[in-house]
Amino acid sequence: MHPLEHLEELRRRIFWVLGALVVGSVIGFVLITRFDVLALLLRPIQHLLNGGKLKYLSPADPFMVALRLAIAAGVVVALPVALYHLWAFISPILVPSERRAILPAIYLSAFLFFAGAALAYFGVLPITLRFFTTFEPGSLEQNLTVDKFLSYLMKLILGFGLAFETPVVMLALGAVGIVTSEMLVKGRRFAIVIIFVLGAALTPPDVFSQMLMAVPLLLLYEVSIWLVRWTERRRDADLEEEGEGEGRGTPGDDAEGEDREGPA
Repeated sequence: MHPLEHLEELRRRIFWVLGALVVGSVIGFVLITRFDVLALLLRPIQHLLNGGKLKYLSPADPFMVALRLAIAAGVVVALPVALYHLWAFISPILVPSERRAILPAIYLSAFLFFAGAALAYFGVLPITLRFFTTFEPGSLEQNLTVDKFLSYLMKLILGFGLAFETPVVMLALGAVGIVTSEMLVKGRRFAIVIIFVLGAALTPPDVFSQMLMAVPLLLLYEVSIWLVRWTERRRDADLEEEGEGEGRGTPGDDAEGEDREGPA
């Protein structure tokens, strides 16, 4: 394809993703305005709220909250569409071994992101809020506002969701030969330090919360090493098959060689 045709295809696929985002956001806004979706989000921390409800300070806050939740719902709806169009756009330039490695990574990325988001919402969020409320002095009263809570919640979910994408990133880099399993093994000590620093930055400064994030990330790092080794073995097997195919040649070539030699 001509470079302009590639750009036209990219533009068309981006429009599909944006369309899915708009449709998902509209559906999410309708559902949020008709049903009390925010109450479902507050269930893990219901016992930590005074009166069981979040406060708001501006008359526009309820609408803005519904809009932000609707956009988040649109992102969830658009994610599978975006992954499909990403694969459809890049697959023609990949060799078969790279396709076999990257296609499972695309499906795995969605699962890992939602797994990280679920851990952040159901596990880390209640622990962090309970930890922070223990430092409430007698002269202060907890009064969580909806905008601050949603900002904190989105950062926590996004941080855990992106952190859980480590195996997918390593699998893709290993498939194209940028990262090797030997490189990951040698860098394991540095990765452990980085993971614990990340856990300390995204969770309260207590050992349990840090371990709650660091342990899954350490396991995912080991899974990344295994996945990269798997892609290396598949790539080596494909190269061996190609070499054997070239070495065998065709029967016609042998016959032609005998004819050219002629009688002794």
